[in-house]
Amino acid sequence: MKATSPSLGDKLAPVLTRAWQRRGALACALWPVSLLFRAASGGRAALFRHGLLKSERLPVPVVVVGNIFIGGTGKTPLTIWLAETLRAAGFTPGVISRGHGGDGTSPIALDADSTARQVGDEPLLIARRTGCPVVVGRSRAAAGRALLALHPGVDIIISDDGLQHHALRRDLEIILFDARGTGNGWLLPAGPLREPPSRRRDFTIVNAPALTPELVAQAGAAPFRMQLAGGFAEQLARPGARVPLLELAGKRLVAAAGIGNPARFFTMLRAAGLAFAELPLPDHHDFLDQPFAHVDADVILITEKDAVKCGQIENLKHDPRLWVVPVTARLDAALAEQIVEKCRGCSPA
Repeated sequence: MKATSPSLGDKLAPVLTRAWQRRGALACALWPVSLLFRAASGGRAALFRHGLLKSERLPVPVVVVGNIFIGGTGKTPLTIWLAETLRAAGFTPGVISRGHGGDGTSPIALDADSTARQVGDEPLLIARRTGCPVVVGRSRAAAGRALLALHPGVDIIISDDGLQHHALRRDLEIILFDARGTGNGWLLPAGPLREPPSRRRDFTIVNAPALTPELVAQAGAAPFRMQLAGGFAEQLARPGARVPLLELAGKRLVAAAGIGNPARFFTMLRAAGLAFAELPLPDHHDFLDQPFAHVDADVILITEKDAVKCGQIENLKHDPRLWVVPVTARLDAALAEQIVEKCRGCSPA
């Protein structure tokens, strides 16, 4: 497979990410454009809300897990937690997703032979961790129809992302923030937000070590806190070979992350007592450029999302230096009860 060069978007991302955390010169220069973006996105949402654009309802309840902050905030671990929570409550959940990097326009059902290049890394990880049926597609409504046709026993659908995909009606909306809050508070391209922080939702969750007064004020709506915990590493070349993270202390470590916010992964590892060199990579990095070829380390720690792709590349899946750090979302039991209660109150179409 041919390696890919960094895109213009990958090169600009760090510049914009820094600019979006404050109202500096670049953000201010882009602010007039953000007003146009706000008018366009708000107008489109209003057209769906008033029935001038068609919005489809599926015959089972739909729960959307999304964010208004562009980039990764931890939606995949939250989706996994939600699927497991709903199953424990007696539901039979299925998952739909856009499937970043997927190469098909029609809905694709994941199976044992699916690759990250075909369906995206996050849907593949969700399917593996939860065992739920997963279908990806550009149209969430079409993906939902395909999922129900293949799995008629599914009685609730979780949409991984799709908060702004108004063509599919939803019964519950969960918005997730992380420690960056709302950044400078402005919409794209002057800031990191797709929609205003005042946007309605059913539940607000903040993925952060602590709920500071500033984060609570930015997120609004009495947020719940989510923590990502990872206590062990598993060797990619030998699934099942696990060690506690602390056993890796003292080795020459590199931590690599091709996720929306690599700093979150690095912070978690430091909290576990590890010292390492950082290797941040673009979100959804495909690893065809062999980023570890010249890395001098005993152990390279990677995320589960990255492991999905590394495990499908011949020379990487056998690299003994690669160790995967699975994470689990931890949330308040009261939140689980409230979500389950609301889901039980949803009437099928």
